[in-house]
Amino acid sequence: MDIPIQMWKVKPMKILRVTTQPISVPLKRPFVTALRSAAAIESVLIRVETDGGAEGLGEAAATAAITGETRQSIAAAVEGHIAPAIAGRDILAFDDVMRALRGCIVKNTSAKAAVDMALYDLLAQRLGVPLYQLLGGARSSLVTDVTISLADTPRMVADSLAAVAEGFSILKLKVGRSAAGQAAEPCGEARKVAEIRAAVGPEVELRVDANQGWLPKEAVRIIRAMEDAGCGASLVEQPVRAGDVDGLRFVTQNVSTPILADEAVFSPADALEILRTRAADLINIKLMKTGGIHQALAVCAMAESYGVACMMGCMLESRLAVSAAAHLAAAKGVITMCDLDGPSLCASDIYEDGTPVGPEPSSADGPKFKSQDIIMGSSPGIGVRLMPE
Repeated sequence: MDIPIQMWKVKPMKILRVTTQPISVPLKRPFVTALRSAAAIESVLIRVETDGGAEGLGEAAATAAITGETRQSIAAAVEGHIAPAIAGRDILAFDDVMRALRGCIVKNTSAKAAVDMALYDLLAQRLGVPLYQLLGGARSSLVTDVTISLADTPRMVADSLAAVAEGFSILKLKVGRSAAGQAAEPCGEARKVAEIRAAVGPEVELRVDANQGWLPKEAVRIIRAMEDAGCGASLVEQPVRAGDVDGLRFVTQNVSTPILADEAVFSPADALEILRTRAADLINIKLMKTGGIHQALAVCAMAESYGVACMMGCMLESRLAVSAAAHLAAAKGVITMCDLDGPSLCASDIYEDGTPVGPEPSSADGPKFKSQDIIMGSSPGIGVRLMPE
């Protein structure tokens, strides 16, 4: 007997409007790297509203030293270019919406990332699943490192011990400049990491991030000194300037410690160049660099095809943007490391905590950040909602 196939027509979900709102979240302590210092997360909140009343949220981090974007430029890009380009389009024609998003303005990757994550939030809400399950569902929990800001050695040792006491077993040490901002002294860099290693013991993983702070030959000398001192760093992140791919490859070929490309990789094309030339051992994916999840997925696919593992990282971002990144990290097996410590650095929060009210699950049951552990939630979409006030 023939069984008739029922064809269900899915009602379109059209984009009604896109709005921006600046947000600021204070940090527990200043965040200091070789590139900048910050006392608060300065971001732009993006709301994408649809004709059916659903709302997707995204966040753009203003990181001028890396992406060239400020809160003012992000708002201008979204309001003047991105919003008109995607207004009226159907969320379910997702590839069409993404082409419009990418093609309406060049660069402005953080502005695009915020709208991209809001669109993915809406798509997963519409399909009734947490975003990480829609994207691949490789795992339901993650472990992140925590950043130890650039400072003098005693301060970094103390901060490292405090982080271990709080439950972190992976530390990301910011180096690349002296605490006063001058170029770092090579032997001093190695001694600093060695003193932190001696303080925290052999069981704690140390990741070293120079944030483009060294020249290629200088980087080789410093990393070899770390190796000779028995620092046991699991990787060194972006030792040279972002545009110096030849210098990055020189470092990678002349040290034993794995090298992670960060600022050198914004686009899938950048990733392909790093992978093709073997300029780095690992790739750090950040939504603010790729312009969102859609292009980050392309980087994941390329890295997987080359057999190269990835880290999921973040800028100084609040729980909203870091949760979107956590969904991608939980979705893809090629992402084996996480640097998603933004929420743990914040002194306060502007989002609901996901506590259920009555018998129904909370609409804010997104990723939970508990020290180094990130536990994925059950809410459709990203699962992060602003507090009512």
